[in-house]
Amino acid sequence: MIQITFLSNDNKSVNAPPDSNLLRVSLREKGGIPFKCGGGLCGTCKCRIESGIEHTDSVKDKEKRHLSEAEIENGYRMACQTFVNGDISVSW
Repeated sequence: MIQITFLSNDNKSVNAPPDSNLLRVSLREKGGIPFKCGGGLCGTCKCRIESGIEHTDSVKDKEKRHLSEAEIENGYRMACQTFVNGDISVSW
C-alpha cells in the first residue's frame, strides 16, 4: 500500500494500492481535491504534488493543455490524469 496525504484537507492521510488514480482515491476517501469532469477536460482538479513527485506517472497531453511548462516543473498535475506508485503529499 502507498500513503497519500491531502495537505489542504487538514493533512488527511489515506492508504491506497499502487497504481492508484489520484482523483479516484480523493473521491473514495473524501480527500477533498476539487473536480468537475473527472476526464481531463476542465482542469478543475489541478493540484500540486508537494512531495513524492517521483512516485507519479508521466505528464499526459491532456494535462499540458491546462498546465504551463512552469507549473509542470513546479509539481503541478491534474489529479484525474495522475497515477501514484509511492507515497505522496498533495495540495490544491
